[in-house]
Amino acid sequence: MKNRIHPSVWFDQNALDASIFYDSIFDDFKMIEEGPVTVTFEIEGMRFLCINGGPMFTPNPSISFYIECDSEDEINTKYQKLSQGGKVLMPLQKYDWTPKYAFIQDKFSVAWQLNLRNGQNIRPKISPSLLFVNEKNGRAGDAIDLYTSIFPNGKNITSSRYGADQGNTEGYILFSDSVINDFPFIVMDGPGRHDFDFDEGVSFVVYTKDQIETDYMWDSLIENGGVESQCGWLKDPFGVSWQIVPDRFMELVGMGPDVFKRVMDAVMPMKRIVIADMEKAAGV
Repeated sequence: MKNRIHPSVWFDQNALDASIFYDSIFDDFKMIEEGPVTVTFEIEGMRFLCINGGPMFTPNPSISFYIECDSEDEINTKYQKLSQGGKVLMPLQKYDWTPKYAFIQDKFSVAWQLNLRNGQNIRPKISPSLLFVNEKNGRAGDAIDLYTSIFPNGKNITSSRYGADQGNTEGYILFSDSVINDFPFIVMDGPGRHDFDFDEGVSFVVYTKDQIETDYMWDSLIENGGVESQCGWLKDPFGVSWQIVPDRFMELVGMGPDVFKRVMDAVMPMKRIVIADMEKAAGV
C-alpha cells in the first residue's frame, strides 16, 4: 500500500467543500475517494484523509503543512487564495531566514506555511510541521528522537538550534527536517504563550501489515506517557494523535456494507485494533 503514513484532518461536516477548495489552489491535486464519512485526496503526492467528524475537534497551527513554492507567482497566488476567509498568522514578506514566507490558517482552520524555495533547498514540496509550544516548548528534540527510533528508516536530516538572544532557550530546536518510512516532517520549538496545542484536529495515520506491527507501533507510541483512545486512536507522550490501522481493516471494510457494519461495530469499542477479533466479527 502506498503512503504508509499520512496526515488526517478533522472537519465539521465540510471535508468535501475543503477538497474542492484545495483542488482550486494546488495544481498537483488528485481526488482518491469521496464518501459520507471520509474524503481522501492527494496534494503534491501527499495523501490526506479528511474526516467529517463534526465540531468536536478543529485543526490548529500546532500542526501545519509547509509548502515550498518555486516562484514568486506561486507563493503570491497560494497566499492570496489560502488566506481568503482565513487568518494571517505571519504576513507574506521577507524574514531573516528566507526571502519570502507566510504562516496562515485557511477558512477551514487548516494551517499552512508558505516558503519561497532557494537554490540550495531540496526539501519536499509539502511536509507536515509540528510546533511544540507552551509547556511542550523544548521537547521537539525528544520527539525527533522518538519518531526516528521507532519507525522504519527514521532519520533526522538537519536540525538548527536556537542560539543566545534568539527569542527562545538556547539549544531548543529552531527548525528540523526528518523522515520516517519515507514520510517527511518538520519539527520546531515555539516560544511564548499560545492558545493552541496538539489535538485530534490533525492526526497521523499509520498502516500496519499485521498484529505484530500493530502492537509494536501502539506500544512504542504510548510508552512513557502516551494515552490510549478508542478505535485505533492514541496520543503519544507529546500529545500528538495517531491512528494505527492494520491493512486487514482496510480489506474488510471494502467487502460490502454488511461486513463494513459488523467490522465497525467491533472496532469502535476497541482501543488498539485486534485483527483476530475484527475478522471474527466480519465472519471471514
